[in-house]
Amino acid sequence: MDEREKLRKFRELDDAFAEALRELEDPDSQLEIPTGPPVRPLEEQEEDDEAARQRRFEERLRALMTEYHQPADSVQHLLETLREMGRIA
Repeated sequence: MDEREKLRKFRELDDAFAEALRELEDPDSQLEIPTGPPVRPLEEQEEDDEAARQRRFEERLRALMTEYHQPADSVQHLLETLREMGRIA
C-alpha cells in the first residue's frame, strides 16, 4: 500500500472516530449501544458450575467403569467402603 492510500485510510478512520465522538456528546442522540447479555446472579452461576462439575464427574466415572469393566453395584460397594473408612466424605 502506498503512502497516499495509507493517508486516505487514516483520514477515513479519523473521520469515523470524530463522528462517533460527536454522536456520544450529543444529548439528543439515539445511539443504540450494545450491552451484551444480562448478568446472572452469582448464586445461579455457581449452581450452573456445580452442575457442570457433577456432569463431568459422572461422565468420567462411567468412562472408567466401562474401561475397567466394573458394574455400578461394584463401584457403589467400593464408595461405601471408602466412606466407612473415612477416606472420602
